[in-house]
Amino acid sequence: MFGALGSARHRCRLTFLSQAAAENGVAERLNLHSATAVVKGCRTVQKGDMHHNGLLPTITVDSQTYEVRIDGELITSEPADVLPMAQRYFLF
Repeated sequence: MFGALGSARHRCRLTFLSQAAAENGVAERLNLHSATAVVKGCRTVQKGDMHHNGLLPTITVDSQTYEVRIDGELITSEPADVLPMAQRYFLF
């Protein structure tokens, strides 16, 4: 509830930096008040490494009928009746 009050916003977050940025004092030059952490092993991360988002289905769209198929299976969805917040906040 008070995460944005005073200096709490700096103590409640973590800024990720590369090893080179950390060694070259980027956090100090940018005057970061938050804690920093060095990331490692990011170059080898792939879609399959994601625990809850690792699928890579084949998605095809027929340019004539606009039918969408995922791994050969036709998918459909009904148009939305209500779009909450769409007009007030100009989201769509």
